[in-house]
Amino acid sequence: MPDTHILVIDDEKNILTTFKQALELEGYKVSVAGSGEIGLEKVADEKPDLVLLDLILPGIDGIEVLKRIKKENTHLPVIMMSGHGSIQQALEAVRLGAVDFLEKPLSPDKAAITIQNVLKLSDLDEETRSLRDQLDERYRIIGESGTLIDLLDKADRAAPTRSRVLIAGESGTGKELIARRIHRLSDRAGKPFVKVNCAAIPSELIESELFGHKKGSFTGAISDREGKFKKADKGTIFLDEIGDMKMEMQAKLLRVLQEGEFEPVGSDKTIGVDVRVISATNKDLKKEIEEGNFREDLYYRLNAFPISVPPLRERAGDIPMLADHFVRFFCEENNKKIKVLEPDAMALLKKQPWQGNVRQLKNLCEQLVILSNADVITAKDVKPLLYSEDAGRTQLPIPVDQGLPLKDMVNEAEKGIILYYLKKNDWNMAETAEDLRLERSHLYKKCKSLGIEY
Repeated sequence: MPDTHILVIDDEKNILTTFKQALELEGYKVSVAGSGEIGLEKVADEKPDLVLLDLILPGIDGIEVLKRIKKENTHLPVIMMSGHGSIQQALEAVRLGAVDFLEKPLSPDKAAITIQNVLKLSDLDEETRSLRDQLDERYRIIGESGTLIDLLDKADRAAPTRSRVLIAGESGTGKELIARRIHRLSDRAGKPFVKVNCAAIPSELIESELFGHKKGSFTGAISDREGKFKKADKGTIFLDEIGDMKMEMQAKLLRVLQEGEFEPVGSDKTIGVDVRVISATNKDLKKEIEEGNFREDLYYRLNAFPISVPPLRERAGDIPMLADHFVRFFCEENNKKIKVLEPDAMALLKKQPWQGNVRQLKNLCEQLVILSNADVITAKDVKPLLYSEDAGRTQLPIPVDQGLPLKDMVNEAEKGIILYYLKKNDWNMAETAEDLRLERSHLYKKCKSLGIEY
């Protein structure tokens, strides 16, 4: 691999000479160090891509050198070498982050193959980290208001614990971002984060979605399927809009929380899982309990650590940072020159009630980036796109023939309202269901009964 820099740390001069010559013939750039102290200096100064490190060294031994390398360079691959080391030392080196272990006397050919394999894995790790960083950027929480800082402090305190967290807040406030932050800062960060939108899954399918099913257990079950809880084993499952879960399913979820086990649909085999549950809702669950829509025992199981996410109108000071972030994000995503919001445009954004919260602001910024041809976004660009909740209500078209019976007038009005929101959301059923506070399965049934084609 051209331009790949390898550092060899060993106190045997013949090994340093042999490896330097052999690896340079393979096209690598090679540095050598005759002691751990010199090796650490070269790691800091030269930033090698890989280190070959002898276990037995005068002064600082190889294990201590490895510890120090990993403390400052977590992702730097290190291959240990030794002709005298014990199995225990080899295991300790691997535990501390060494990627492989070569026994002396060393074969340059074998070492070259090991180096090639380690560098390939390192490239894959780097690619994975890059993708993870991109995802982290996508889910970054923007703002510096006192309200947000207090919220993040609370989330960060919950993260390293095993407590179940219930996140409450209006739609569009960023409840999922908080859930992902808690997972990322927990000891489960390297394990799956599995999201389930309880409002978007038809009630007859949610048990299969959560717990899986066996082939033939119901019509359409053409093969075995692994459920979300199994996929989240050793990680975190995020139950979004938990307040929309039906009572029958709530009882089955309660059992998983109590006992850590379940049976897939159509199976009598019990499966145990170790899953941290984070849930979220835009409903008042205490009110839902009073109305008989939510189990009180499940509420207290989920609500071990409550977090409330404030609406955007309660942290208006974060709007400039959010707007700038979203504009930059969508410019980069659409390969456009970075645009800026002029002060008058920003002032307009800060005055809005933002009933749709951060999600509404994000969508508006995307539209601004797409529609604006100039490098500067002005108040004139912003005004036509602002959505006033009050204006939305007064302009809502409800075509009703007053000569019809009451039942038919209600159906006509309902059809007009649904069509209005479908068009507003570009016929996105999930977003329309959220605007109308309906389960998506219920919206599908409504559309069918009212003759709305989608």
